[in-house]
Amino acid sequence: MVQKVKVGIVGGTGYTGVELLRLLAVHPHVTLTVITSRGDAGTPVADMFPNLRGYVDLAFSDPATANLTDCDVVFFATPHGVAMSQAQTLTAAGVKVIDLAADFRLQDTAVFEQWYKMPHSCPDILKDAVYGLPELFRSQIKQAQVIGNPGCYPTTVLLGLAPLLEKGLIDLTSPIIADAKSGVSGAGRKAEVATLFSESSDNMKAYGVAGHRHHPEIAAQLAQLAKQEIQFVFVPHLIPMIRGMLSTLYVKLTPAAKALDLQQLYEARYGNEYFVDVLPAGKLPETRSVRGANHLRIALQRQGADYLTLIVVQDNLVKGAAGQAVQNMNIMMGLEEKIGLQVLPLLP
Repeated sequence: MVQKVKVGIVGGTGYTGVELLRLLAVHPHVTLTVITSRGDAGTPVADMFPNLRGYVDLAFSDPATANLTDCDVVFFATPHGVAMSQAQTLTAAGVKVIDLAADFRLQDTAVFEQWYKMPHSCPDILKDAVYGLPELFRSQIKQAQVIGNPGCYPTTVLLGLAPLLEKGLIDLTSPIIADAKSGVSGAGRKAEVATLFSESSDNMKAYGVAGHRHHPEIAAQLAQLAKQEIQFVFVPHLIPMIRGMLSTLYVKLTPAAKALDLQQLYEARYGNEYFVDVLPAGKLPETRSVRGANHLRIALQRQGADYLTLIVVQDNLVKGAAGQAVQNMNIMMGLEEKIGLQVLPLLP
């Protein structure tokens, strides 16, 4: 019998926090041990999230008094800066840390400080942290104690482009362009005018055009895959739905790529990846086909001889956040990677 993994969640009241709870509450090898909230300590979790009634009987704990060092794994579903403030204590106690914010995504602390406007408080832990994209870094994740869970937009862009970059099939003298769209839940569970129903419904808009925080994260990983610096244009958009993400990627192909069967390349690259689905030629993915599930779907379409368009969809709260974090936990703890994540997408 597999020993139960004792799990703590810091910041259990946001959308990624409740998504972690939804997945972990029925994970056969997990015991939810502590769930913290500074503002809602003492409140039963199921009172705030009635979908968890009968599945989670814990109350939120005050993070100042919660004994997180008793856990095997602690997830941080918190604002940037929180995980790195506690990582030293937790790792010293042998606890594995999975951060769903940006504290351990960027290895260059100067870039982190430029984009997140705070000093990095534990660069010694950062240097050993692993970027938690299993389809690219599974072997490193197995050995990791600290994971920087990827952002939602980066997951679609990196998995969409990895097969081409790994083979050197993109003409990098031209920019890679990512036109990406996310549901409103990507903005988090907070009161802001821009995400009020009357503001976001029946409306669509670009944002972060002058610079989005996911841009340096994506660019750093693309450069690592390409083994050189790349030109990358990224424009995110907010679309009037709760959850879901669609990224359309445009690349110029190298002369060698033009003669290849790129559909077959993608099918071979992801053929053994349970959570990545390459659609048959001519099919296009829809966000509803991944709603509530940890799957990511990719379609390819040639645009003349020189260009390729890739369309990638995922649920921004699952494969784009909490589901991927659970996938990372499974790998770190030696569990079957898909355990607890075999959730069918919701339709309609």
